[in-house]
Amino acid sequence: MTVNPPLIVVLGAAGFVGSAVFRELARHPVRIRAVSRRACPVPEDARAEIEVLRADLTEPGRMAAAVAGADVVIHALAYIAGASTWRIADGDPGAERVHVGLMQDLLDALADRPDSQPPPTVLFTGSVTAAGSPDREVLDGSEPDRPKGYYERLKLEAEQLLLAADTAGTVRGACLRLTTLYGYSAGSTARDKGIVSTMTRRAVAGEPLTMWHDGTVRRDLLHVDDVARAFWAAIPRMEALAGQRWLIGTGQGAPLGDVFTTVSALVAQQTGKEPVPVVSVEPPHYAEVSDFRSVTVDSLAFRNATGWTPQVSLEEGLRLTTEFCSSGREAGVS
Repeated sequence: MTVNPPLIVVLGAAGFVGSAVFRELARHPVRIRAVSRRACPVPEDARAEIEVLRADLTEPGRMAAAVAGADVVIHALAYIAGASTWRIADGDPGAERVHVGLMQDLLDALADRPDSQPPPTVLFTGSVTAAGSPDREVLDGSEPDRPKGYYERLKLEAEQLLLAADTAGTVRGACLRLTTLYGYSAGSTARDKGIVSTMTRRAVAGEPLTMWHDGTVRRDLLHVDDVARAFWAAIPRMEALAGQRWLIGTGQGAPLGDVFTTVSALVAQQTGKEPVPVVSVEPPHYAEVSDFRSVTVDSLAFRNATGWTPQVSLEEGLRLTTEFCSSGREAGVS
């Protein structure tokens, strides 16, 4: 008797994180349903059996159809109202609907399954910022959650819904709290709106790279391809991961001044132009305390549980990203 491979549903498969997860999963002999509002390109080298479903999940009833029959659901949905996903005005109803409402819709849909079926796995793309701004630089998951901004509060609320459903036994859920993400690679199909790619675009355009501080603020920068591998590593380890939050990062904080200087130099090498300057400027009114705090993520617990480890060094990731932007390929992503 032939047993079908597991059906993995990727929600937000055309987005920045979701598209990277989709590309990684497609390399393996599984079944994938890639769900997104926008067109979702299928990787040319895919080994998986792939179904692409275009759907606006905010419409009533669409979530249930999207996750029907799923063994695993990867929740990579994001609310994008402007230049980034994390600077959201307090009380924005669209943000609440996407971050919290769609998690509730997902859990309601998965709870409405026959008791004879094992509970499906749900992996959520959380954020280390849900912990707020702890006094220490290195985060390991033991710090209490004191989210400051609206985005962080919504992320935490969605996490809490998922973990409550795990406790109730309707799903096996885990939250992967991600550090600052960045990056392009050869197969990228979605636009990166993070700080690294934003500065790369400025360098390509010949504009100065601006910092709201003296450049010593450190960030743990994780390439999006390593994030995708983390989700793949998590799926077979849910017995150990379920019911918990796991921090995902490189364990190394890079001074942003050095990162931007490297970006400027790499773009200059690739375009043949002079490196653009890296300068400090006065912070805008909407700057937050977290913009001036250094953050490094200790993901040892997740590494021990799954065997995952980052494979893309910061040097290699910056090279891939600046090459992608300098070549004009970014114009083809959305």
